[in-house]
Amino acid sequence: MITYEYPFNERIRTYLRLENLFRRLLELVARDAALDHHYALACLFEVMDVGARADLKADVLRDLEKQKQILNGYRGNPSIAQGVLDEVLQQIEGCYAHLNSLSGKAGYALTENDWLMSIRSRIGIPGGTCAFDLPAYYAWQHEDAPRRRADLQGWIATLTPLADAIGLLLGLLRDSGVPQKVLAPAGQYQQALPQGRTFQLLRLSIDPGLGLIPEISGNRLIVSIRLMRLGEDDRLHASNQDATLDLTLCS
Repeated sequence: MITYEYPFNERIRTYLRLENLFRRLLELVARDAALDHHYALACLFEVMDVGARADLKADVLRDLEKQKQILNGYRGNPSIAQGVLDEVLQQIEGCYAHLNSLSGKAGYALTENDWLMSIRSRIGIPGGTCAFDLPAYYAWQHEDAPRRRADLQGWIATLTPLADAIGLLLGLLRDSGVPQKVLAPAGQYQQALPQGRTFQLLRLSIDPGLGLIPEISGNRLIVSIRLMRLGEDDRLHASNQDATLDLTLCS
């Protein structure tokens, strides 16, 4: 199954973007090729760009505190495994403490590294990191893979508290939803959202064998899904095929 996610607000949209970037970054760092480590640096700078929002850290800390209060309300509930609850609360408190201990925005400490910033200023220019532009960077790319990886891991460590906190928050959010099977007749599906609840994330799972691609739109009142198919002309066309989907609304 392929799972698509649709955020209902800008905050969750930012969390999903950062989660995707962190996942890509760690995968690239684990490899040995200098080219992979070049793109790992590019990904690191993308994280810094997305994390430059002035209120991002405050949003994450506020969400962690909110989750802590919600989960504390389950203490003493006989249907809740108290050991698991304590473990999750401990994770939240750890993420909160580590993130709160960092000064400034995400990646602020890296902005004081002149060597890194010289690469950042040129990596967005087509061909801007050639040897004649950045000879020191060119020399670094010829270092042994373990040396380059150690450097990358040291730089990433300044962003790890943010990555851990966002990963935990998104995990809790995804676990809050209950999947339901829905039918999209002729490739179309709409659902009115229940009033009194604020949903933050929609998750949609589709059998890849169907060859269908969803176009999702939604707001606090309604969700609309249109199923598309990639045609021989390399364009998306509306599908009129009935399809069964797994839909999860997470709040």
